[in-house]
Amino acid sequence: MTTALFTHPASRAHLAPPGHPERVARIEAVEQVLAGLDGLDRRQAPRAAAVEVLRCHSAAYLAGIEAAIPTTGFAALDADTFVSPGSFDAALRAVGGVCAAVDLVLSGGAANAFVGCRPPGHHAERETAMGFCLLGNVAIGAKRALDHHGLARVAVLDFDVHHGNGTQDLLWDEGRAFFASSHQMPLYPGSGYPAEQGAQGQILNLPLAPGTGGAEMRVAWEGAILPAALAFRPDLILISAGFDAHAADPLGGLNWETEDFTWLTQRICDLAEAVCGGRVVSTLEGGYDLQALAASVAAHVQVLKERGG
Repeated sequence: MTTALFTHPASRAHLAPPGHPERVARIEAVEQVLAGLDGLDRRQAPRAAAVEVLRCHSAAYLAGIEAAIPTTGFAALDADTFVSPGSFDAALRAVGGVCAAVDLVLSGGAANAFVGCRPPGHHAERETAMGFCLLGNVAIGAKRALDHHGLARVAVLDFDVHHGNGTQDLLWDEGRAFFASSHQMPLYPGSGYPAEQGAQGQILNLPLAPGTGGAEMRVAWEGAILPAALAFRPDLILISAGFDAHAADPLGGLNWETEDFTWLTQRICDLAEAVCGGRVVSTLEGGYDLQALAASVAAHVQVLKERGG
């Protein structure tokens, strides 16, 4: 089997004001570096149907996002989160890419998959767009795996430098979904304390102090997140793949290097091979230094490709 790559030109039509860190150049850097990787099953992300979004968000929220889309220029949903005329389609393609990747991997059509779309999603709560995120991409994919495909358990592992408060909110009451996040603390959005454990104790938060490097990260993941995920024995692993823990990133204060993302991806794939036949779906979250983002995405997808070959 192969590694599937889901992208869509709509990701370039989601615009932000000049100087905004979540900019079109991010996806251009990702697409350019992945163009140099041979052997990927390249697919276009479909537009998600509303029923997929409603697995996690309310109909009123979805309608509100659509209504907020301007005909020209930008509209601010909060101080950090903007939409432009192409944003609604881009957001639905980002959700659709994750759902299609879940379908493909669970059908045996690919060993694993990476969804290189934007806007990111792990800060979007049930009724709140925030942190550059409109819809809970990875949480919606997890719910599709559970409710449409009938899986018993899924795991969502998040290594973005920022806590995935949206994913936590959307999966808080979902006992079939294990959510684990390592993240810098203190840092936006101010959530992700160890005491936040979910309605059924299925959430694990691992705060990391500013300046934490790759060696400390490896100890933390091997000591806490990976054993807990192994004990949960998921039928599918989804990754919120944010690369802003890189030492070069302007929005974070951790000191990971590109090889740390290689190591972490390898360990997650080891876990997947042990419990769910290697089935992994990864989706792009943060990462705002273009060179570090491109190098880290390439390293991440290269591991997926090696395991999927």
